[in-house]
Amino acid sequence: MINKNQAIRILNSGLKTGADYAEIYIEEKDTFSVTIENGKVESSGIRHSYGAGIRLLNKLQSVYGHTNEVNEKSLTKLIENLSASFNEKQCLKIDNLTTKKAKNLSTVKQSFSNTEDNNIIEYLKKGEKVLREYDKRVVRTQASLSYSITKVQIASTKGTNFLDYKERGRCGLMCVAADQGKIETGFEGPGSSSGFEYFLNNIDIEKLAKRTASKTIMMLEAKECPSGKMPVIIGNGFGGTLFHEACGHPLEASSVSKNLSVFSGKIGQQIASPILSAIDDGTIANEWGSNNIDDEGNKTEKTLLIENGILRDYLIDDFNGRRMGRKGNGASRRQSYKYEPTSRMSNTYICAGKSTPEEIIKATKFGLYAKSLEGGQVNPVTGEFNFGCSEAYLIRDGKICEPVRGASVIGTGQDILMKIDMIGNDLKLAQGMCGAASGFIPVDVGQPTIRVSEMTVGGNGGEIK
Repeated sequence: MINKNQAIRILNSGLKTGADYAEIYIEEKDTFSVTIENGKVESSGIRHSYGAGIRLLNKLQSVYGHTNEVNEKSLTKLIENLSASFNEKQCLKIDNLTTKKAKNLSTVKQSFSNTEDNNIIEYLKKGEKVLREYDKRVVRTQASLSYSITKVQIASTKGTNFLDYKERGRCGLMCVAADQGKIETGFEGPGSSSGFEYFLNNIDIEKLAKRTASKTIMMLEAKECPSGKMPVIIGNGFGGTLFHEACGHPLEASSVSKNLSVFSGKIGQQIASPILSAIDDGTIANEWGSNNIDDEGNKTEKTLLIENGILRDYLIDDFNGRRMGRKGNGASRRQSYKYEPTSRMSNTYICAGKSTPEEIIKATKFGLYAKSLEGGQVNPVTGEFNFGCSEAYLIRDGKICEPVRGASVIGTGQDILMKIDMIGNDLKLAQGMCGAASGFIPVDVGQPTIRVSEMTVGGNGGEIK
């Protein structure tokens, strides 16, 4: 890290050719991962990284560079090289920075820095053993845990010099089953902005492993899903992936500000069913996608995106906010100092409704119950998406019946939002990684059980008659 006076001199060096904003982002990170695959332990050991990214802005132009040499001489050279992009009269100079320590939203009771590797390994072994011994058709097993401990300094011409500390950990359980030419993969990946205590106190790894293996074998034995248009009930938790991808990304200022989103210019308009409200909240204590401050040094916020079907706000970073005439709302994020920050989600979810999951199922004569979704493709400009289902069942006469494999759901985000006609009271969040222009970042997706009155379902089980 650098001291306040060094930061002032570096920032002023970058302003000499007309930049109207300068920012130094310094990051020191320790990461660790251990994996047990088919009974064999592999550990990365502690990996240490240290570097800085510098950004200069001039109106709607941005230049960015990074280095792993964190000293005044190196950072001054980098910022002067970047400033060569501008050739105007200096209009800004700073004389002081106020040093602030970001308020910790999350409590860490057992820091990973004080946790023995062997304790983590023994914890993982219990889960991997359950996976491996569950069924003879399980051909590959993996249990892993990774964590990061990060210290950040953000000094900028806003006049602030923020210091931040965060700890995150995530466990992963994966098994692959094969039989008669069919292959099925199951995965669970809980995580938290906490220390090791989160896993010891909240995640029974043996029960989680049994559930993962059971789901994998069940889907291996399942018949192919039929295709056609039908009501689709999407399960809580990781079912929120659909909203995150098909609707969340088009609400980010990086696309909205350039009119590259289907939701550009629609504040105050109805874009969803009147029973739907949605929030992005980076302030939830200990949640996987939460942050004390965003990566521009702004306080993270709880942002109401949609209220009773009406679009209320976007996720805005300071730079893209310039195009919109808006200040950022704590939504600027990046993977590391090697990436320029931009608007991103944190913990994004559809709010709980009034129906019970049982009522939603009972009210559906025939349809698909997509209990959990997996990867897919989304076009943020048009909102078109295609998602696979990692666990799905057919619904007949208001009851969950046989599981089906190979199911996919197809549509557009704006169409699906309007067709949500029932929302459950069982809101749940699930952890994942989101990749975009500023790298891969931890996020929570979430929702209660919801019903879409009609969607296109893809599958190889023939058309519905």
